[in-house]
Amino acid sequence: MERTALQIILGVLSLIPLAGLVIGFTDGADFFMPEGSPAPASLDNQFRYLSGVYVMVTMGIWYALPAIERRLAIMRIIGGAIMLGAVGRLLSMRSHGLPDDPSMIVGVVLEGVVVPLLLLWQTRVARRYGHEPW
Repeated sequence: MERTALQIILGVLSLIPLAGLVIGFTDGADFFMPEGSPAPASLDNQFRYLSGVYVMVTMGIWYALPAIERRLAIMRIIGGAIMLGAVGRLLSMRSHGLPDDPSMIVGVVLEGVVVPLLLLWQTRVARRYGHEPW
């Protein structure tokens, strides 16, 4: 039951980067700009590139889900990348202040707090199934 709960939660949360991909590819950085103000071309270009990376985060999680108790390495790589992204958000907040979009605050909590907790949970599930996490 614990394994299944972890799989469901990770499956649902994996839809977040997928949504980021769709928004990033369709609207680009303009999504976050005031109405009628286009984003600078370099910012939009970088934003759309990073949105493409989101699909690999989603695919990596989906790859791990069926054997979540054994696929610790891939989840740790993905989790580490996500947590590093939270550090980037915190640096941005420190230098530029809080973002206007409250989803960015939610993002940093998910990335910096929830992801490490999910990785610890995955380690617990792995041990219950007889897999050494290291």
